Amino acid sequence: MQKSTSVIRFFEKHRWLLQDRRFKKEATLRLRIAKRTLAASRAKAAHSRARIARQRAELHHRRLVAELRGSPAKAICHVFGSYCNEALRVARCESGYSVNAQNGQYLGLFQMGTTERRIFGHGADALRQSQAAYRYFVRSGRDWSPWSCKPWY
Repeated sequence: MQKSTSVIRFFEKHRWLLQDRRFKKEATLRLRIAKRTLAASRAKAAHSRARIARQRAELHHRRLVAELRGSPAKAICHVFGSYCNEALRVARCESGYSVNAQNGQYLGLFQMGTTERRIFGHGADALRQSQAAYRYFVRSGRDWSPWSCKPWY
């Protein structure tokens, strides 16, 4: 990237080389190659940064799951924050805190249906299921209307 950037800067400062008949063909070719190489290098760097970010996010998720493992209640409270107690009551009623609970198309801690899982996500662990349920909860106006179990039951 540094070499390509230097070549481009050189031709920006020496524009006359791109217009002088003696150097135009070679200068244009070198500039075009430098721009193409720089674009490819930037794309590769962006791809690498994205891959590293995904790896870091996955590592963070694994650490968090390990920390919250064995306690769906901890995962629920971690995700729902100030709505923790309400969410715990809904999850207990819906699934008995079981990430493997199933009732027809409804799965997991919060018994989300097929369409809701497609829209808001789902996962095998309590953290991902809680995150998906929280997204659904927020989208629905934070009123527990999508669930048949309500926190005040």
